[in-house]
Amino acid sequence: MVPPPSTPSLDSQQIQQFLSSVLSQRGPSSLPYTEDSKWLIRQHLLSLTSRYPSLQPKTATFTHNDGRSVNLLQADGTIPMPYQGVTYNIPIIIWLIESYPRYPSVVYVNPTRDMIIKRPHPHVSPSGLVSIPYLQNWIYPSSNLVDLVINLGSAFSHDPPLYSQRRSNPNPNPPNYGQQQQPPPPRVAAAGYPPSPYGRAQPSQTEDAAEVYKRNAVNKLVEMVHGDIIKMRKEREAEMEGLFSAQGVLRKREEEVNKGLKEMQDEKEALEQQLQVVLMSTDVLAGWVRENEGKIKNLGKNNDSVDVDEVFHCADVLSKQMLDCTAADLAIEDVVYSLDKALQEGAVPFDQYLRNVRLLSREQFFHKATAAKVRAAQMQAQVASMAARAPHSHYAP
Repeated sequence: MVPPPSTPSLDSQQIQQFLSSVLSQRGPSSLPYTEDSKWLIRQHLLSLTSRYPSLQPKTATFTHNDGRSVNLLQADGTIPMPYQGVTYNIPIIIWLIESYPRYPSVVYVNPTRDMIIKRPHPHVSPSGLVSIPYLQNWIYPSSNLVDLVINLGSAFSHDPPLYSQRRSNPNPNPPNYGQQQQPPPPRVAAAGYPPSPYGRAQPSQTEDAAEVYKRNAVNKLVEMVHGDIIKMRKEREAEMEGLFSAQGVLRKREEEVNKGLKEMQDEKEALEQQLQVVLMSTDVLAGWVRENEGKIKNLGKNNDSVDVDEVFHCADVLSKQMLDCTAADLAIEDVVYSLDKALQEGAVPFDQYLRNVRLLSREQFFHKATAAKVRAAQMQAQVASMAARAPHSHYAP
């Protein structure tokens, strides 16, 4: 892996502005971290750069093993590694993957062109991927980047992960940078990289107790506010879920009401159609009564000369055809009934009974089919007649 070109280190204010800018972006170019973890990511990087200024935060494209490429935050630079009384720099890149900080970051050793990775190494793969117990036992939210770098330096101090490549040099001794008191060991990558910015380990300066208390109080207050914000957000999300559920119930009830209303409208239309049929039948019957009132009076005067077949006269051809079909249908029904009785009494053989019933049933079917067609034609004629008289009828709406 070729390290990126060196860039001037940023001060604390510039780092804060950079992190606030990239973590507040929205849309397709935003970083793939969850909203509730961005504040903790910012705090981890600020603490890391404050403790180790040689590590600088930046954004770069990270390619997963499955080929996916995503824009992530990284801390690129060097970490101090004490070895045999001398502090050396180890170039690394710390990638903050999408699931950080709930899951550990991905760390790579980033050797320069005159360095090679030691093979085999207990904590570094040939590709530069670092695996130490601290990463394997990552615990959210207590684990952080500062402790990670401390553990990296401790692990590398027992077995340095980089070699310095051999070069032709008339002087067999490695170059002296003036800081180390003795030549570095030949298996440590100190000759090809500048010494640590800290130099040798020096005793930490005593901080003001008031400043420490103030800083701790501010950090505690920020953590409390952050916790309250997360709690409020969860409560609002639960409230929104309840509102969404209520909205779903209301929509379901709206569909049921609309369905019931449609059924009532359909039923109203069906009843109106039946009312029109009843009114039409009433009109027809009233007309028939008016037309036959005189005939009834004449029949009352001449009772002796009444012919049953002449009492009712068909108004038209369809009515006569309907009368004939209905009479034939009922007559065949009576004949079949009589045949049933004769078969039960043994007056008719069974084979003759079946033959006659088959013939009568066939004839009855044709009479019923003809009657159905005549009835439909009569209904159509009555509707046309009602429509023609509708403007003058008192039944019209």
